[in-house]
Amino acid sequence: MSESQTRVDSPPKYKRVLLKISGEALMGGREYGLDADMVAQIAADVAKVRDLGVEVCLVVGGGNIFRGVSGAARGMERASADYMGMLATVINALALQNALENAGVKTRVLSAIPMATVAEPYIRRRAVRHMEKGRVVIFAAGTGNPFFTTDTAAALRASEMGCDVLLKGTKVDGVYDADPAKNPDATRYDTLSYMRVLTEDLGVMDHAAISLARENAIPILVFSIYRPGAFAEVLSGKGCFTLVRNEE
Repeated sequence: MSESQTRVDSPPKYKRVLLKISGEALMGGREYGLDADMVAQIAADVAKVRDLGVEVCLVVGGGNIFRGVSGAARGMERASADYMGMLATVINALALQNALENAGVKTRVLSAIPMATVAEPYIRRRAVRHMEKGRVVIFAAGTGNPFFTTDTAAALRASEMGCDVLLKGTKVDGVYDADPAKNPDATRYDTLSYMRVLTEDLGVMDHAAISLARENAIPILVFSIYRPGAFAEVLSGKGCFTLVRNEE
């Protein structure tokens, strides 16, 4: 048996998880928009984790289509720009839903902004019930409020769903003391405390998200979503990642 098979076959350490996927991750190698191959790869990884018996929910960003902060920087009124960003997350959520269902995974999109034609409204008990039935739930439109990021939405939904861990899929395999793309000598942290992330402003997630996870004792696991199979590996404690928790 190969090392990769051993990793995948290891039992997962968590029963219910939330995966935060940035809009940028869905771009793949493109400069904007959606990369169909990347979306399909992420869907395959989520399907593999669901098949391990793990209850999965997702929060997806919209930065590949529109980012509220950048819109505000160009002179737009911030609340309007943020609402446009929330609508972008719904587009991404529907794309992920389609890819997951093509992979044979029953999926529901729940939107914090009511739009009954394309998604169910977000209702906490309904979301929990969907996961208990083995469906993957995608939370769209952030928190439904301007001035809050999808990172904060991920921490909020993870808290509401009673998730055992919040995973953030990024371009790199953890948190580093410098940008590994610019500094080949950058060191990856295996573990970090919430307070160190906040005080050193390490950029794992925004401060509101880190504080919310800390208050609800939800560990944050940062890994590379770009490597196929990494989602299942890190849930079994294998592979490369950084774990943020109460104690280092």
